[in-house]
Amino acid sequence: MSDILIISSQVDRANNLCTILTFLAESFGSITFAESMQTLQKKQGFKAVFIDANDLQLASDICEKFPHLPFVMFGQELDLTTKGNIVGAIGEPFTYPSLTQVLHRCQEYKRHQPNAKTSVNNKTRLFRSLVGQSRQIQNVRHLIEQVAPTEANVLILGESGTGKEVIARNVHFLSNRNESTFIPVNCGAIPGELLESELFGHEKGAFTGAVNSRKGRFELAEGGTLFLDEIGDMPLQMQVKLLRVLQERTYERVGGTKPIKCNVRVIAATHRDLEMMIEQGQFREDLYYRLNVFPIESPALRERKEDIPLLLQELISRLESENAQIKFTENALTSLMEHNWAGNVRELSNLVERLMILFPNQLIDLHDLPHKYKHIDAEAYQPEYPQELLEREAINAMFQESVNAEEDLTTFDELADPSTKALPSDGLNLKEYISDLEVSLITQALDQQDWVVARAAEVLGMRRTTLVEKMRKYTICKD
Repeated sequence: MSDILIISSQVDRANNLCTILTFLAESFGSITFAESMQTLQKKQGFKAVFIDANDLQLASDICEKFPHLPFVMFGQELDLTTKGNIVGAIGEPFTYPSLTQVLHRCQEYKRHQPNAKTSVNNKTRLFRSLVGQSRQIQNVRHLIEQVAPTEANVLILGESGTGKEVIARNVHFLSNRNESTFIPVNCGAIPGELLESELFGHEKGAFTGAVNSRKGRFELAEGGTLFLDEIGDMPLQMQVKLLRVLQERTYERVGGTKPIKCNVRVIAATHRDLEMMIEQGQFREDLYYRLNVFPIESPALRERKEDIPLLLQELISRLESENAQIKFTENALTSLMEHNWAGNVRELSNLVERLMILFPNQLIDLHDLPHKYKHIDAEAYQPEYPQELLEREAINAMFQESVNAEEDLTTFDELADPSTKALPSDGLNLKEYISDLEVSLITQALDQQDWVVARAAEVLGMRRTTLVEKMRKYTICKD
């Protein structure tokens, strides 16, 4: 079975191309135009198809019928514009540089093809935590797929909160060690004098308080993966001991003399600039190159803002319960995408959790966001209620206060007609009574605020436009 197919009815030209491919150690097969359709329909997994451009129209028709395959036109004095799945064109005489160049184009055409299967049995379902469709996050997924099946040490670089441990766990889950343990250790959270015991374990009596023997993280991770987070915070004396473990694949417990074999894959991560730390003498250069076999850059959230809607959806689905769900309006999403996100995904997760507590089962708009997340201008909606509803609410509140709190009676009496302490025996016109009360209150508020309508409206707890309408209704003016 060949990886490259040559379609040509000219034997000499096809043989010249075969000679170069043989030199490149590529597997290939050669057929005529008459056999091409049947062959391409039977097998569609060719990584490259070289097609003779002697009959350009026929060659173009064949290319059009198989858009998933990368085609390379070849022939004498060929000068074609590449388009679609025609990724290149080479003329005679065929050369090593020109051939390797078009083969690389074919490789890239297959690799970036939409809906193409991944290189690790299409296990993209395991990337659930690496949410997003941006170019940066897709590149991270690709790097994980490439390095996971190997035993190479991985160094994950990136700012705090970008999800470096998520990347490390995906490397572990896609590796051959996925049935063994994944052990995370935060080197910056453990005091330097305790870190050696934490990593390598200790024997009974090795130091004060060591009443029993204890396994270290390397021993617990045997056969699996050890994730050393914040490796840049590891003291220099511990860096020397870690380097020896990585080189010799053996270690000893604190206070022990028996060497213990180590079969552990090490993944390290840091938000620090290790190369600058090396120049300053704060990190060992030999350890850096031992860890930095395969670096992966974890992108900051501000570099992939187009992923924020998908991240919000994922975070909400993780945090939501039966009684707490939220959604975002377009203005809210636009504003969040304008934020700088110094805390990256961790900051976004904290914001979602806060909003779910404040606004359970509600739709979040721009003005519901904390002040630091408001980056666009939009007028806040302030509802206007019918006059009848406002009057009814005012009456209910006034009489409820008079019934529930005796001290409020004085306030009610001050607002009402002083001569009226209770409902008259012959009754009253409630609408007129309320209107007179409302005119009195509005006039008092205007007098107190020197007839500045905006201030009077604020005192009365209403919008300025509403107060203006009432003044026009009751013909209230300064004169």
